[in-house]
Amino acid sequence: MTLLILAYLGGILTIVSPCILPVLPFVFSRAGQSFARSVLPMLAGMVLMFALVATLAAVGGSWVVQANQYGRWLALALVAFFGATLLFPKLAERLTHPLVSLGDRLSQSAQGDGSAAGAATGPRPGASFLLGIATGLLWAPCAGPILGLVLTGAALQGASVGTTLLLLAYAAGAATSLALALLVGGRVFAAMKRSLGAGEWIRRVLGGLMLAGVGAIAFGLDTGVLARISTASTGGIEQKLVEQLGARRNNAANANAPAQNAPATDQANVGTDTNAGVPAMTATGSAMMRAAVDAPTPLPVEGQLPSLDGAVQWLNSPPLTAQALRGKVVLVDFWTYSCINCLRALPYVKAWAQKYRDQGLVVIGVHAPEFAFERDIGNVKKAVHDLGVDYPVAIDNNYAIWRGFNNQYWPAHYFIDAQGRVRYHHFGEGNYAESERVIQQLLHEAGAKQVTGGIADVQANGIQQAADMRDVGSPETYVGYERANNFASPGGAVHDQANDYRAPSMPSLNHWGLAGHWRVGPEQATATEAGARIVYRFHARDLHLVLGPDASGKPVRFRVTLDGEAPGDAHGTDVAADGTGTVTSQRLYQLVRQSGDVRDRTFTIEFLDPGVFAYAFTFG
Repeated sequence: MTLLILAYLGGILTIVSPCILPVLPFVFSRAGQSFARSVLPMLAGMVLMFALVATLAAVGGSWVVQANQYGRWLALALVAFFGATLLFPKLAERLTHPLVSLGDRLSQSAQGDGSAAGAATGPRPGASFLLGIATGLLWAPCAGPILGLVLTGAALQGASVGTTLLLLAYAAGAATSLALALLVGGRVFAAMKRSLGAGEWIRRVLGGLMLAGVGAIAFGLDTGVLARISTASTGGIEQKLVEQLGARRNNAANANAPAQNAPATDQANVGTDTNAGVPAMTATGSAMMRAAVDAPTPLPVEGQLPSLDGAVQWLNSPPLTAQALRGKVVLVDFWTYSCINCLRALPYVKAWAQKYRDQGLVVIGVHAPEFAFERDIGNVKKAVHDLGVDYPVAIDNNYAIWRGFNNQYWPAHYFIDAQGRVRYHHFGEGNYAESERVIQQLLHEAGAKQVTGGIADVQANGIQQAADMRDVGSPETYVGYERANNFASPGGAVHDQANDYRAPSMPSLNHWGLAGHWRVGPEQATATEAGARIVYRFHARDLHLVLGPDASGKPVRFRVTLDGEAPGDAHGTDVAADGTGTVTSQRLYQLVRQSGDVRDRTFTIEFLDPGVFAYAFTFG
C-alpha cells in the first residue's frame, strides 16, 4: 500500500514536470464540458493507455519500443487532426466525405460548441476516450524517474499484477492533477467566454496550442528545450520519492531492489539500500536444520527448479536443463565476479562441488552481471579461470534465470532435490555448515549409498578471506552518480561532463570525494588526467575498490596512502607495502588489509596515469 501511495504522489507531481506541458492543451480542450461525458472518459483513456504501454515496455523488449514509437506517431497524427478541426473547422469540409463526417463529429465532440446536435447529445464520451488514448501514448515515454524505477524493477522481475497496479497508481495521480487543473482552467475559460464573448477565438487558440504541442513533441522539444527553460522542475522532489520508494522496497525484502543500470546490488552486511550487510537467511532459517544429519528436520518444498534455458552461454559444460538434472541434487549459486560477498562465499561452493561431485551433486554457477563490464563473456571466462571455478557456469546476461528464481540477492544459493524441487535457500555469506548439511540430507534422500560426512575445512586467503564483521563500520559505496551516497567534494558531482574536483579537507566517517579531473557517469567515474585522486574516510579491516583500466586496456598505475602515509603492513593483496599498484583488468581490487586494532582511517588513491574507471567501494 505504501508503494502505491508513493507512486500516486509521484504521478500528481507530473503536472509541473516540463515534459507534461505539451499535453496540457489537449486536456484543456475539454474545459467547460461535462465531466462525466467528456473529462472522465478522456482521463480514463489516458490512464489505461499509459498503464498498458508502460507494462508492455517492461516485458516486451525492443520490439515494444519500436511499436511504441509507431504509436507515438499515430497519436501525433490523431491529435494534430483534432487540433486542425478546432483551428480550421472548414478544413474538414475539403477532405473526402468520410473524413469530413468523422472530422466534424470529432470536432464537435472535442469542443462541444453548442450546435443543435451537440446541444441535444452533449459531448461524445467515445471521442473523449479516443483523445485520452492518444494523450496516454504521447505521455508514456516521458513520465520521469519514478516510472523509471518501476519499469526497471518490472524488467528484472517480469510482469506482475503489482507492477501494473503501481503504473495505474502513477497514472491515476497524474490524472488527478490534470483533472484539478482542468477544473481551474474551466472556470478561467468560462469567465473569458462571459466577459469577451470569444468562444470561437478560444476554440481557435486551443486548436493552435494543440498543433503547437504536436510540433513540440514531434521535434523533441517536450524533453529538450522545455526541460531547460521551465522554472517548474520536479526533479528533486521526484528523486526524494524515488529514494523512499526504493528504501521501502529494500527494507521489505531485506535486500536491494534494482537500480537504473543493474538488477540488484551485492549484499554486504545489513541489507540496506547501499548494501552495507549480509541479509539474514529467510524462509528456511537456521531453525530448519539441526547439527545431526541422522535426525534431520524435514525440509519444505519451496517450488520446482525453474528453466535454465535463458543463459546466453555456458562455460565448463554443455547447456544443462532442468529435465536432464532429474536424479541429481543441484546447488544453484547466483554470483558475479566483482561482488566481494560472492568471492568470499566462493571457496565454500568450490569445496562442496569437489567433495560431493561423485556422490550426485551438481553445482551450477549462474553469473548475473551487476556492472556493464561483467556482461563481457571474455571477462567472465578469465575470471572463471583465475578463480579456479571448474563446475558449470551459466552466463545469465539477460537475467532470465534470475527472474525464473525470483531472485534478489548476490550471492544466493538454492538447493534442489533429485525430483527437481527447491528445498532450501540461503542468501548472502555465512551459515556454511548448515548449507552443507542440507546437501548431505538431500543426497541421502536421493539414495546415495555413501555420503561423506563432516563439514568441509575451508581456508580462504587473500581477497576471499571472510570479513571481520565486528569492525565493519562502512557501507558499500558507489562512485557513479546513480547510486552514490555521502559524496563530499565541494560543489557536488557534475553529471556526464569532465570537471575539476577538490577533495574534502576533513571528510567525516563514510564520506568521500574526488580530486583532480574526472568525468562522473551513472555507473562509474573516469579519470580524465593523470594525478586524479579519490579520498574516503572509512572504518573496516579491508577496503576494496572495483576498478578497470582505460578504454584501450592500457594499464593504469596508482599509489595508495593511509592517513597520508604508505600503507606498510596494512597493504592489500593488490598493493605493495609502499602503496604502489597497477590496474590491469576490470575487477575488484583489495587495496587495504589492516592487522591489529581497526580504527577510522583516511584512504587516498592517486592514479598516476589517466583513463581509470572506478565503480564501487566494498569493505570487510
